[in-house]
Amino acid sequence: MTGTDQPILETRALSKRFSIGTRFSSEGRRVVHAVDNVSLTVRRGETVGLVGESGCGKSTLARCLVRLYDITDGQLLFDGDDITAKSLAELRPVRRRLQMVFQDPSASLNPRRRVGDLVAEPLRVHAKLTSAGIRERVAELFDLVGLLPDHVGRYPHEFSGGQRQRVGIARAIALNPDLVVLDEPVSALDVSVQAQIVNLLADLQDKLKLTYIFIAHDLSVVRQVSTRIAVMYLGSIVEEGPSEEVFSAPAHPYSQALISAVPVVETTPSGRRKRIILSGDVPSPLKPPAGCRFHPRCPVAKDRCRTERPALVEHKSGRKVACHFPASV
Repeated sequence: MTGTDQPILETRALSKRFSIGTRFSSEGRRVVHAVDNVSLTVRRGETVGLVGESGCGKSTLARCLVRLYDITDGQLLFDGDDITAKSLAELRPVRRRLQMVFQDPSASLNPRRRVGDLVAEPLRVHAKLTSAGIRERVAELFDLVGLLPDHVGRYPHEFSGGQRQRVGIARAIALNPDLVVLDEPVSALDVSVQAQIVNLLADLQDKLKLTYIFIAHDLSVVRQVSTRIAVMYLGSIVEEGPSEEVFSAPAHPYSQALISAVPVVETTPSGRRKRIILSGDVPSPLKPPAGCRFHPRCPVAKDRCRTERPALVEHKSGRKVACHFPASV
């Protein structure tokens, strides 16, 4: 599904920092720069894929977007309304329209409650329905996600991983949200089950007119489902653009390295993709490098990269790249 120009969610220089340690420790309090200066626009009806290595800040950003984490700096706008500093009471109507599916379905479902009750919980809190109306809606949701009516009385441990994730999806769409943030929804599943969940999400998007933010480290899955791609490195977005353009001609050196690692079928020797191996480890978010955060591992870094941090700049092609020396865009 393609998006429109009307944004449903927008971040402006959004940052999230965590303080660790105490004044009683020898090192004092230290600051983790988990998300730093992220500006992102999500339009209605599209799927924005968010990719990057483990620890780059994808899940932290996801929790900021649904206000499970307070935001340190910047702004978060949902459907034009600034929700950056709204109280829990003020966020209540927003919760109906902004939902999240978590990575681990086992951890996100209360093992002591029946799954029918778990799916019904947001209806009891937010929807003005009778008990009969709630039961009817739960049955409808189970049917939508491919679960059987008699599953409502079972506990999470009685399901497979894929079925548990279907329960999580049913709970997320219970209130007919506008936007669903999917935090690595298939990474804990077998490959065959991943395909089933991805197809289910696509069907639900068409039926319910949903907008998705799809977070994953599997670039093949992201390419399949996403309209646009945003690539994160050490808490910041380094490249953003239409999915096929980013995959076919990545402009940032980090994007090039990520995409070169995606397995492909080599039909001829000339069709082989050159693998880019990055040197070193990802720097600590406790002490990010000066200048471009990627420069210690970048194969094309120059002196300017070590001292001047590049802004995320939009080029004529519509691609946004945070690099002093991007590939042709």
